[in-house]
Amino acid sequence: MAEGDEYPFGPVSAYPAAEIAAAWQRERPGVPVESIEIVTPIWRLAKLLADDRRRVLQACGVDGATLDLLTVLRRAGPPYRLTTREIAQRALVTAGAVSQRVAKAEREGLVRRAAAGDRSRAVNVTLTTAGHALVERTVDRVLGREAELVRGLAAAERSDLAALLDRLLADVAAHVTGDIGPPR
Repeated sequence: MAEGDEYPFGPVSAYPAAEIAAAWQRERPGVPVESIEIVTPIWRLAKLLADDRRRVLQACGVDGATLDLLTVLRRAGPPYRLTTREIAQRALVTAGAVSQRVAKAEREGLVRRAAAGDRSRAVNVTLTTAGHALVERTVDRVLGREAELVRGLAAAERSDLAALLDRLLADVAAHVTGDIGPPR
């Protein structure tokens, strides 16, 4: 595609990451720009993928939070049951978020909740037949669509990119804290 061409989701940026880095280098010599050609495309890609996934989910009639809950339960395997604590850990969300997701999915008949029955305060959440059917149908559409979106890369390139992204994610996670300190 040429500069200014339209994707289905909007125009191609007139300022690729390399140009942004060069402009900062020109305007602020010495400012570190080595991250721009990595971080900027990742941010843009994340937005494009999130917007596309939102459209697919909307067509499937499910929101992302509900699908996240259902897929966590589905991936657990039969009997498709986890405690709310296990769901929070696997979905990387707070207990409050899990509670809201479970309540909504229960109202929609997608999950059932019950006391764990082991004298603890644990609550088990189980995928219903309707929830199972919805997650199966939706996951096929979502993963099929995302497979289409990465087919521009050869299998070896996808494998290499996945390994590099895993490495980058682990390294960034090890360095990120809640406190980034004062500006320089």
